[in-house]
Amino acid sequence: MTDPRIEGPTPEVERPEGSAALPGASKGYGKLPTAPIPVERTNHEPDAEDFAARSDWEPHAESDAAPVDDARLAPWALFAAIVALATSMFVGWGIPVAVVAVISAIMSLRRPLESRAIAMWALVLGLCATLFSAGWLIWATMQFERLG
Repeated sequence: MTDPRIEGPTPEVERPEGSAALPGASKGYGKLPTAPIPVERTNHEPDAEDFAARSDWEPHAESDAAPVDDARLAPWALFAAIVALATSMFVGWGIPVAVVAVISAIMSLRRPLESRAIAMWALVLGLCATLFSAGWLIWATMQFERLG
């Protein structure tokens, strides 16, 4: 049953017999949805008038240059790793700082301008702090089980 209000497709969109179906198109289409756009080439030689019209252009000054990425993440990762390691020697609650140190060390290893040595130290110390903190938390959990 077809709806009388809906007209059938015109011959332009009907697929000819024996042609392949277009990928992603339903069964009734046989033409591509877009066509190539003609491009016209012009051989325009610039003359003195063109340069005179652009004489107000000047190169950017140093202050207008693109901002330089001088923010370094590796030293902050190393600082966080040292704080986390010092904290993890006494209590296990330094694990969030250790995780932040590990994540920022990995991020700084992926950046091309970072010091790889500082980032590696931060990663190693952050992983050690994570292990020490996890050890403290496991030990504290076992002590609570003995008490209760």
